[in-house]
Order: sequence, then C-alpha cells, then structure tokens
Amino acid sequence: MDAPARAPRPMSGAALFGLLFLPYALGHFLSCMMRTVNAILVPQLTAELALTPAQLGLLSSVFYFAFALAQLPVGVALDRWGPRRVQPPMLLLAALGALAFAHGGGYAELLCARGLIGLGLGGCFMSAVKAISTWIAPARLPTVHGCLIAVGGLGAAAATVPVRLALRHTDWHGLFVVLAGAAAALALLIHVATPAAPAPPPRRRAPGLRGLGQVYRHPAFRDTAALMLVPHMVFFGVQGLWIGRWLSEAARCSEAETAQLLYYGMAAIVVGAVLVGLLTEWAGRRGVAPLDVAAAGVALFLLVQLGLACNYAPLQRPLAVLFTLVGTVTGIEYTIIAQRMPAGLTGRAATCLNLLIFLGAFAVQAGFGLVLDWWPAGAGQGHPAAAYQLAFGLLLALQLPGLLRFLALRRGGGAASGRMACRPPRAAL
Repeated sequence: MDAPARAPRPMSGAALFGLLFLPYALGHFLSCMMRTVNAILVPQLTAELALTPAQLGLLSSVFYFAFALAQLPVGVALDRWGPRRVQPPMLLLAALGALAFAHGGGYAELLCARGLIGLGLGGCFMSAVKAISTWIAPARLPTVHGCLIAVGGLGAAAATVPVRLALRHTDWHGLFVVLAGAAAALALLIHVATPAAPAPPPRRRAPGLRGLGQVYRHPAFRDTAALMLVPHMVFFGVQGLWIGRWLSEAARCSEAETAQLLYYGMAAIVVGAVLVGLLTEWAGRRGVAPLDVAAAGVALFLLVQLGLACNYAPLQRPLAVLFTLVGTVTGIEYTIIAQRMPAGLTGRAATCLNLLIFLGAFAVQAGFGLVLDWWPAGAGQGHPAAAYQLAFGLLLALQLPGLLRFLALRRGGGAASGRMACRPPRAAL
C-alpha cells in the first residue's frame, strides 16, 4: 500500500524543474484554464442554451462542487501513494468529462459533464503541492508555490484572448475536444516522467480520514483559515465567471474589450503570485510572519472589492485587473500550511483547504447569479449596476469579520502570526 521502499536518488535543480515541477504545474495550468474558460464562453453558451444568470452560475460553479467532492479521498490517497500514482487516472477522468461536454446537447448533459471535469481535475493543485513539499526545502516553498500559482495564472489567461482567437476557427465543442486530448497527454507525461515519492519511514498505518481531525485542530490551519478562507472563496468564485459579466453589463465593455481585460487580469495572476512569494520570503528574513503579510494583502483585496461595490466609473477597468492581481495573495495560505504542518499531513492539509475553498467558491458563484436574478434583465442591456453593487457588498460583509478578528488578536498580543512564528518549520527533506 505504501510507496516503494527504495528512496529515489537526489536530483539536480534542472531535473527537479523538468521532471517534477513542470509536469505537475502543467496540470494546474490545465485545471485553471478549464475552470475559467466559461467566462469567455458566456455569449456562446447563453445564445445556444438561453441560460439565465442563475443557470449560468450553476453550470460554471458545479465544477467547484465536484472539485470539492474529490478533495478528501484524493488528499488521503496523496499521503498514502504519492502524486505520481494518483494524478494520471484523475486527469483521464477529466479528459472523459471534457469529451462529454464537447458532445453535450442540452443543459443537463453539460451540467453533468462539467461536474465530471471538476472531479477529474480535483487533484491537480494538491498533487503539485504534495510533490513540491516533498522534494523542496521549506525555506524555498513561498517562491516555488508562487511560481506554481503563476503557472495557474497563465492557464487562466489562456482561457481568455487565446480561447477567443481559437473560436474563430472552431466552436466550443471543438475546443473541449482539444482540452480532452491535452488532459490525456498530460496523464501519460506524469506517469512516465515524474519521480516516485520517497518511501515513508516504517510506522503504523496512515490515519486516513481520521487525520483530517488533526489538520482542523492544528493552530496553523485554524489561524490561516480564519483570515484567508472566505477571501479565497470569493477570489475563485468571482474571477472564474462574474468579473467578466460585470465588465459586460456594469462597465458596458464590448465583447472584445471584456476578453482583453480578462486576459490582463488573468495574466496579472502570474505577476501577483511571484511577487507574493518573493515578498513573503523577504519579509520572513526580517522577522515578519507570513500571516502578517497575508493580512495586509487581504485588507488590500477588500479595498479593491469596495471599489467594485461603489462602481466608480473611471476605475471600473483598472479594478477588474486589480481584483485578480491582489487576489493572488490568498494563495499564500498553502505555503503557510505546508511550512507548519507535519510532513505526513501536508496532503490532507491541502485537502482540507481545497474542500472548504471550493465548496465556498461553488456557493459564491451560484449565489452571485441568484442575486442578479433578483433584478430583471433589460432588453439587450443585461442586469443593472445596482445588482452587481449589492452582490459585491454582500461578499464584503462575509469577508470583513475574518480580518477584524485578526486585527483584534494582533492588538491584544495573541495574534495567530505570533503563535506561528514561535514554532520552527519542518526540516527540509
């Protein structure tokens, strides 16, 4: 049941990049691309299926729900068997879902196929985090995780202008056939090229799902989740669909301008993710805890959302890009958890985060559509700006308590960041 007893030979930096980081990062690239591609396909999908905002929100957000369902079993499997044995069959399942989506003829069929895609891609990010956390020294994790999130940003960017250009030569049915082929090819690459995980030391059987309780009780997990979980839900739920719709209806952007701004926003994830990683390492060398860096980023993220809720016309387009640029700070929670959790629980820790984040993203994305449905759409004008203002205002109200809690603890001298700074990180593998 466990990994092979023979430990793998040490690898050079180039080998780690080419045989470890790159294959798993490509999985995250594909996952982010397929997660956000519906944002650019909105005109085609609504025209062909006559979808309401609530139906559109459910069609896109079912990805998150299925993604969340995969987290518990995949996290346990990663800790027990390693990403090399877990990831390829998951990618093949995603390829099957993409083919089903390509040939779907009705709303129910597309809904089921979209869920299957989410289920199959549910292990991409966790597999990458587990592989990186196993082979990379903890001190380097912020930068490496930042690079991983940056690759995901490239995937999200590829779902905007490049997809719109591809739609000149094919329709969305053909696009998903290509995506299915990419998922199958990547499954083969990971199976053939990536190294096996080091064999665990002889010990009693892994705690399985019972280990999840250890994760939820761990102070590092609780402190990080209290501050960052809801902002992460909002970031995923909004940037994957509604920021593009907001540009079209509230900011009155053309389809081409919307695609261009979405491209800039998704590309900004690349810059933001790398900067967050570098800034966290720089701050750590000066005694600043990662959770303090995260709190500053969350505060800035809420200010951006406040601007969206106010709907100040001159700032509409910059705010759409800033939403994704600043929102990348939410990804730092994976670094905090990977640095502070025991090595045998890193897969389950990523599982717990993903389970909560993607269930929340499902609720955010579907709920946003329900809020818009409270207003009747104008003929050819979409929904009014007031509908989006209310939706963003509700999201702000959900996120503010976590930041206020952190500030209250910080002022009282019992901040989570202080507790975390007192515990040394895990030794490098």
